Amino acid sequence: MIKELKGKLPPDILKVYEEAGITELRSAQKKAIKAGLFEKKNILVCTPTASGKTLIAEMAAARSITSGDGKAVYIVPLKALASEKYKEFKEKYSGLLRVSISIGDLDSKEERLADSDLIICTSEKLDSLIRHRASWLSRVKTLIIDEIHLLNDNSRGPTLEIIITIMREIVKGMQLIGLSATIGNPEELAAWLKAELVVDDWRPVKLEKGIYLDGEVEFYEEK
Repeated sequence: MIKELKGKLPPDILKVYEEAGITELRSAQKKAIKAGLFEKKNILVCTPTASGKTLIAEMAAARSITSGDGKAVYIVPLKALASEKYKEFKEKYSGLLRVSISIGDLDSKEERLADSDLIICTSEKLDSLIRHRASWLSRVKTLIIDEIHLLNDNSRGPTLEIIITIMREIVKGMQLIGLSATIGNPEELAAWLKAELVVDDWRPVKLEKGIYLDGEVEFYEEK
């Protein structure tokens, strides 16, 4: 069992991680816990792809829900990714967390989500829910934003900035978790989010650079 999580999450949740083959936490996950993940601190995680960012978000959501603090909303940039996360989380936390997805009609309050624990949606959908004054939004205590570097995107950035700002007003003391593999200005973004910055360069597969030509790759030698 993951010793760092004992006493922080219920045994049933820890069993889920154990059955998924997670026996040791990765470097970024340990840093996030040390930075205050379980003390409801805002956390900005900037680590490579497949380094364990999603589990950091899952642990924050599980803490919020199982402690009775409140709901968790997980924002992703694309509907396809939302469907993928929904399928993964629904299966993974079956019988423990009530997982729902909201990516459809932008003209709906989605009051059915009042009975859900973990809600997966796009930023555009959450923006719509805020505009329609969905009654359950005040019970969201953890907001997770995947690919948070899209704040710098001309099309999606303004919507993300608005929902972060408004949700902070709706829910005082809400925990915000930002995830990204590519942030050009992590310190500046962490300051705006009032978040602890977690940076780590560990990756499961070594990253090598090279040039592909005529069916062969010549890798650069490390200096």
